Amino acid sequence: MDQLSLTLSALADPTRRAILARLMEGEKSVTELAKPFKMSQPAISKHLKVLETAGLITRGRNAQLRPCRLEAAPMKEAVSWIEGYRRFWDSSFDQLDTYLAKIQKGDKNARKH
Repeated sequence: MDQLSLTLSALADPTRRAILARLMEGEKSVTELAKPFKMSQPAISKHLKVLETAGLITRGRNAQLRPCRLEAAPMKEAVSWIEGYRRFWDSSFDQLDTYLAKIQKGDKNARKH
């Protein structure tokens, strides 16, 4: 699977997005990440594995702890891909605004499109 697909797949789940949001505050242990969620530690670990496979987090080794750290670089490709669609929609809305302004002014030629 390509990196963009891995990233978007990982971001598709609200729990994983919430985990990433918590990691923006800084490195956290699995136990700290699991606190706000009503799910088992193994369930959280599965989410972390998906994020790690996508390259969105790294897990360190610190004695018994395995602190998680946000790795946001893979999101750049996703943002770039989404940005192309934002430009498309902005352009489409600009054209619609122009069309509606012509109609409001009574431009009969505008209705022929």
